[in-house]
Amino acid sequence: MSIRVFLIEPLDLFRQGIIALLAQAPDIQVVGDTGDSAAGELSVIQLAPDVVLLDVGMPGPCSFELARRIRKERPQTQVAFLTAYDDEEYLVESMRVGAGGYILKDASPATLISAVREIAHGNKFLSPRMLAHVVDDFQHRGAHGLPRPRSATLTNREREVVKLLAEGNSVKQIALQLTVSIKTVEAHKCNLMRKLDLHNKVQLVQYAFHQKILRLPPPVADDRFRMMA
Repeated sequence: MSIRVFLIEPLDLFRQGIIALLAQAPDIQVVGDTGDSAAGELSVIQLAPDVVLLDVGMPGPCSFELARRIRKERPQTQVAFLTAYDDEEYLVESMRVGAGGYILKDASPATLISAVREIAHGNKFLSPRMLAHVVDDFQHRGAHGLPRPRSATLTNREREVVKLLAEGNSVKQIALQLTVSIKTVEAHKCNLMRKLDLHNKVQLVQYAFHQKILRLPPPVADDRFRMMA
């Protein structure tokens, strides 16, 4: 019996490449694909695939929230993240929402096919580099008794988004400044808020100041004193 896979990936070229790659495996059937989170969720509910391959940085609804909903609505469907993000906090969050795997996009074709098979049978799969992160973190905690600070795991782009949000920019304004789509900014915002366990704008601003991503402007001398000088 074939392993039925549904692919949710925003980049058309990469999505078609993955479909072609999985088609080489006689025991794997791609039953559908999309570049849209909402459409993907509806299709998964209707098609009930064995495995959903999902990108971490999907535009629109947060990818982790999407994975959590899929696991709740279709417990028999396994979800695995197929992503370029080599990020320990994303890995932890993926496990938290019930993902069966975290596969980096630089994996070999044989590794990806093997991962799909493992995940379909209820096993966990981590790309070797991500597994190394887990080992490093375990050793770090054992040596120091404390987790590494969350701020160390922010990407440069996420720090940009934190700074711009804390400065009061809207998602649309940030998209214009960074020359990306509004949906991309929304995805970054959703992921970093979950990663940092922040729940509102006030906490975000506090975090930005605490991590020195945002600094108070220097005080401006009162005009009255300048005139008296």
